[in-house]
Amino acid sequence: MHPSSTFRHCPSCGIPRNASPTQPLHCPACNYTLYFNTTCATAAFLERPDGMVLFIRRAKDPAKDKLAIPGGFIDEGETAEHGLQREFTEEVGLQLEDIRFLCSHPNSYHYKGLIYPVLDFFFTARTHADAAPQSLDGVASTCWLDPASVDPSEIAFPSMVFALERFLERRRNPQ
Repeated sequence: MHPSSTFRHCPSCGIPRNASPTQPLHCPACNYTLYFNTTCATAAFLERPDGMVLFIRRAKDPAKDKLAIPGGFIDEGETAEHGLQREFTEEVGLQLEDIRFLCSHPNSYHYKGLIYPVLDFFFTARTHADAAPQSLDGVASTCWLDPASVDPSEIAFPSMVFALERFLERRRNPQ
């Protein structure tokens, strides 16, 4: 269900409205317009000098117990890079170095009966050989894996599978 479907009344004047999903939500009585824009998220392939990449197992739904790379939603007022660093600190306790844009891809985030449209921004980053990630907010466990050996069916989100393919492509054909 699209988030706009939950509005049974106009958020401005309160008159009843048809609860079908619309973009934007428009009230003919008071002319109020509410846009449901795509939200943004970031994640990164954090690579050690030996080529291994940090993956997490998600501790919560959506995609509980699936593999992912650390990341999350960008907060208001943050750049993608700042949001990425904050998410890495919150989820695995690591600082990133040499952050570089990889690609973006649309995603749908299914949460508590609603489907949120998301645009995921993927990056690459590096860390020290002795970096020790922790399993913090929303993380069941962490592991360093050869990204070429990761089974795409184990990845949490289709957008992340797309990004993994781009990451592996870039490794095979450096620019």
